Amino acid sequence: MNNTKDIAVILAAGLGKRMYPITKNVPKPMVIVNGKALVETIIDGLNNRGIDRIYVVVGYLGEQFKILEEKYPNLTLIYNDLYKECNNISSLYKVTDVIRNSNCLICEGDLYISDAQVFNKQLDNSGYFGTLVEGYSDDWIFETDDNLKITRVRKGGTDCYNMIGLSFFNKNDTKILADKINEAFQNNVNRNLFWDEVVDANLDTFDLKVYPIKEGVVTEIDTVQELVQLDKSYLKYL
Repeated sequence: MNNTKDIAVILAAGLGKRMYPITKNVPKPMVIVNGKALVETIIDGLNNRGIDRIYVVVGYLGEQFKILEEKYPNLTLIYNDLYKECNNISSLYKVTDVIRNSNCLICEGDLYISDAQVFNKQLDNSGYFGTLVEGYSDDWIFETDDNLKITRVRKGGTDCYNMIGLSFFNKNDTKILADKINEAFQNNVNRNLFWDEVVDANLDTFDLKVYPIKEGVVTEIDTVQELVQLDKSYLKYL
């Protein structure tokens, strides 16, 4: 990044239904893993990089995130009142004016960061962080050319990079991204989209690459089983 305003957005509004009953009274990003809330492993990594401002988009049990504003002076909460009826495109829609013309890291709120240095990569291009998976993966993946330029974003693929919930858009591309999200959100049909699907539909307007990272550095936690793999204290929920 350069001297342009460097910000980060953390998408933390979801219901976390697949981790019920743990998420009955605690929003998933605030679940404690190995002594620290998931979202704080992200925040600490972002602050380690020297990010100017961090915006956390909250919805479900949003009041529980207020402690973060008290703890981190550079953090602001933004409430997404559409979190129940829309997919995460609604959370990015809520911050289009914030991200526009900024260098921006976009982070899913349910990530466990085991090494904060992952945020200190030299980011010379807009793109997504990804982990190379051998064989077939039914997760969200990137199709790339030989130079790791992203040519497609989709579900399922073989011997490819998996999406891990971290991306970077430079100040030129955040303007495009904000415009495309705003445009898509005006059509009710698109309100159930993941925001990355808007990116995929407009890949010709971006120049995106994959930033490879080692497996295990960033773990997206969707289920109780995945949580238990990181923190055995949750075994009782299986």
